[in-house]
Amino acid sequence: MAQLVTVGTGEVERVADQADLRLSWVGRGRDRNAAVHELTTRIEAVEPHLDRPGVRVLSRRLSVHDVWRDARRREGAQATQSYLVRITDVTVLDDLLAALVGSEPTGIDGPTWTLADDTEPTREAQHAAVADARAKADGYADAVNGRLGPLLQVTDGSTSHHHQPMFAVAYKTSRAAAAPPNIGDLGLEPQPVTVSAQCTMTWELLV
Repeated sequence: MAQLVTVGTGEVERVADQADLRLSWVGRGRDRNAAVHELTTRIEAVEPHLDRPGVRVLSRRLSVHDVWRDARRREGAQATQSYLVRITDVTVLDDLLAALVGSEPTGIDGPTWTLADDTEPTREAQHAAVADARAKADGYADAVNGRLGPLLQVTDGSTSHHHQPMFAVAYKTSRAAAAPPNIGDLGLEPQPVTVSAQCTMTWELLV
């Protein structure tokens, strides 16, 4: 029995409706206790900005370690608190970033744009992938003067999302914080997210 195998792909684009930010703050001191104390002081000003509607902290991570000039000379200690924050209401993003930048973080990475629910675009991409595979199969069958018989097998390929991080900054903390910047000038609007699907389909080929 002759068989015909084709691979189909489908892509669907949707505008993102949520975003992730990675943030970190650092405290330094002569020892670990002093470093954690300074970090705590910085974080006290940060936490209220993260406790607002449309903002959800997915994770907090603390790292404390000694700082060495070389293998023999210890120069103090450093404490770092890192966050993964999800923005579920993108209308608050500019104000939130302005407040966070004003608190002098060590680093900001994001936003990484995503979809809160990808069920519908995934289904649409899957339908497009099947249609693509069927169109290719029809073309090959016609090329050999045959026709497609029953569908024998469908194998799901990977479904993926493609998005573009739009803002990233890393800088040293400063004691003298400047006025909060106008984040709106950076144009951090929700970006398109591409949902793609792939499938492999096997047909009986009638010749």
